[in-house]
Amino acid sequence: MNVKEILENITKQNASDIFVVAGRPLTYKVNGKMYSYQEERMKPDMCYEFVTGIYELADHRDISSFEAKGDDDFSFAIVGVSRFRVSTYKQRGSYSAVIRIITFTLPKPSELMIPDSVMNLANTNNGMVLITGPAGGGKSTTLACLIDKINSEREAHIITLEDPLEFLHSHKKSIVSQREVCTDTENYLTALRASLRQSPDVILLGEMRDYETINTAMTAAETGHLIFSTLHTIGAANTIDRIIDAFPAAQQSQVAIQLSMVLQAVVSQRLLPTVDGRMVPAFEIMVLTPAIRNIIRERKTHQIDGMIYSSLNENMIAMDTSIFKLYKQGIIDKHTALSNASNPEMLGKKLGI
Repeated sequence: MNVKEILENITKQNASDIFVVAGRPLTYKVNGKMYSYQEERMKPDMCYEFVTGIYELADHRDISSFEAKGDDDFSFAIVGVSRFRVSTYKQRGSYSAVIRIITFTLPKPSELMIPDSVMNLANTNNGMVLITGPAGGGKSTTLACLIDKINSEREAHIITLEDPLEFLHSHKKSIVSQREVCTDTENYLTALRASLRQSPDVILLGEMRDYETINTAMTAAETGHLIFSTLHTIGAANTIDRIIDAFPAAQQSQVAIQLSMVLQAVVSQRLLPTVDGRMVPAFEIMVLTPAIRNIIRERKTHQIDGMIYSSLNENMIAMDTSIFKLYKQGIIDKHTALSNASNPEMLGKKLGI
């Protein structure tokens, strides 16, 4: 089995993910649809051969940790083909993998339909900007575009802390230090604390996984740094609640006050299938106005959705407004619009249902 040749062939199909799982053919995903690479179902020994082949391509990465723990995450590149983000795991005793295909070239925000109101967040000088949404919703791509904009326009030291590295940034006007968790540093918290001694202007924190990391990130934002990070939450209100609830009950009131001061924006995004078989992002964008900062301080996050929906701020947009706009432009169909709406009943009325 020539793993390198298979990866090259599937990459040419503009696939986003490859699935190596025993019991079904080698499968890849293009614009949300699954395709079989061959008719033969993958047997456990075939999966073993494929997965070990990936480790060999990844500069002969040590496979012993995966064999002992049953999970591993890493990335590697094939020159002239693509970068690949790999999650290997065991299921029912056999080796399995999901491989995300990442192009070498950074995409243009306009081609991805990322609005200017999102890209303008790169002009923020300090504080915290959060990009949220479900796994596979395009958060990493949006962040890469924001970092590239800063890299192209500002003289700064940008530190990215990722697990694993996805997009590679060359030095432009900025210096970009990209650190991979487990390869270049022990964990997010250790790397984040160390980064504060490395004269950063901008820090990209791949994920805020626990309250210690969140606390350190907020402190960094308080001291004049610009922090970008992600959370697997849907909507700004849920994001605020998730951050505050990560802390012990006795600290939550103080955290709400601190968060209300350092947070600059929350962008929630999801990818929707278009009528012509592509994927397009829909966004909810919340920028921190004095009224919203007050809502966070007073722990009245249930009011946030209404504030976003009724806002006259051109940089503030509700998810359903974004979805409705895509429908009116003929980019998505009625079923996609309603099935992804935060309030299907209200959107249905706007659609004339």
